[in-house]
Amino acid sequence: MPGLSIINIHKYFAKIRALAGISFNVQTSEIVAVLGPSGCGKSTLLNIIAGLELPDQGDIEWDGKSLAGVPTHQRGFGLMFQDFALFPHKDVFENVAFGLRMTNLPLEDIRVRVKEVLELVGLPGFEARDVNTLSGGEAQRVALARSLSPHPRLLMLDEPLGSLDRSLRERLVFDLRDILNHSQQTAIYVTHDQEEAFALADRVVLMNAGHVEQIGSPQDIYHRPASVFAARFLGLNNLLAGKICNLHGEPFISTSIGEIPLTLDMIEHSALAKQDISKLDGKDIMVLLRPDAVQINQNSNCQVKGRVLETTFRGSTCQVAIQVNHVPLRFDFPSSEELPHKGEIICITFTPSRAIQLFL
Repeated sequence: MPGLSIINIHKYFAKIRALAGISFNVQTSEIVAVLGPSGCGKSTLLNIIAGLELPDQGDIEWDGKSLAGVPTHQRGFGLMFQDFALFPHKDVFENVAFGLRMTNLPLEDIRVRVKEVLELVGLPGFEARDVNTLSGGEAQRVALARSLSPHPRLLMLDEPLGSLDRSLRERLVFDLRDILNHSQQTAIYVTHDQEEAFALADRVVLMNAGHVEQIGSPQDIYHRPASVFAARFLGLNNLLAGKICNLHGEPFISTSIGEIPLTLDMIEHSALAKQDISKLDGKDIMVLLRPDAVQINQNSNCQVKGRVLETTFRGSTCQVAIQVNHVPLRFDFPSSEELPHKGEIICITFTPSRAIQLFL
């Protein structure tokens, strides 16, 4: 369905390029996370969408109509910041009612809407509470209620959970998704935290140095990162330099940990699919060995041996660091399994088409 369209947005600050041709859509009632490291242009993009900054090139549209020249207060967009920015001299009711009063709604209608959104965010009866007495989670919910109260056509959230402790963030991110879905709120969620983005969003826009690196569902981006940057940003660090060999016989990839069979499936699910296959022999590529797609001491058609460097407990999983031909690699295994000890020599096996991804 029509909604927000971001069309070829460029932005410079002096000679520094902040955004370079950003384009994507946000459909009505969809939650899109804009994910990336600090300095990649996420907040600049949000400011341009809100009308707080002007692009040097490109356009922002809503339902196919350009917002060029439309001031911030007339766009009908809501914006929620990391620090919540609650008014300390106003109670919860007045904080939530702030945007409604600016629309000149009758007082009774304001009271009904404030009660409605406080119930939506799980704070019924909080109208008279002093905002200075709220916990971090309660303040976040009040800020969300204030943003939702005027029925924004688009809600933009800029690192809204960043100031909260990890356990509270993990709990609130699911509550936030439920609230946005229940209200069918179209939303853009800006974050540097992949776990937040994956838990909350219908689609993820991964940014890097002012451009879009990849767009897709959380599952697509995690299981099929489009580049070395995407893989590293997602914490997939088992990356090896490789070379395609013997293309006209039984092709394989030569790497520092040994030879890895090259399958047609591996080619089709990588940038190599757009290349002339007959010219791939001897081509340099990067190889990702996924940490969650290997087994210990299982029979398979590919295997490497290595020495265990350390084992790190992570709740439901354990990360095992293994040195293979002087190359340190890290793999994730269920913590319920019997795992090897430090110094032990183990055999890692995997199916290349499932465990290996290739990048140019």
